[in-house]
Amino acid sequence: MVEQEHTEISMQRQCELLSIHRSSLYYQPKKTSKLNRELMRMIDEQYLLRPDYGVYRM
Repeated sequence: MVEQEHTEISMQRQCELLSIHRSSLYYQPKKTSKLNRELMRMIDEQYLLRPDYGVYRM
């Protein structure tokens, strides 16, 4: 993909050729907290039980 050590083609040009934003090269995903994972698990569990519920009922 994008090579930072590549001297012939700039980073900006490499990103243009790949149709990606330069900021995506520096993005570091954050880990989800234990609380967040537990909440997502509970929501998933409820959704499997009641898929007809909308966002307001959830």
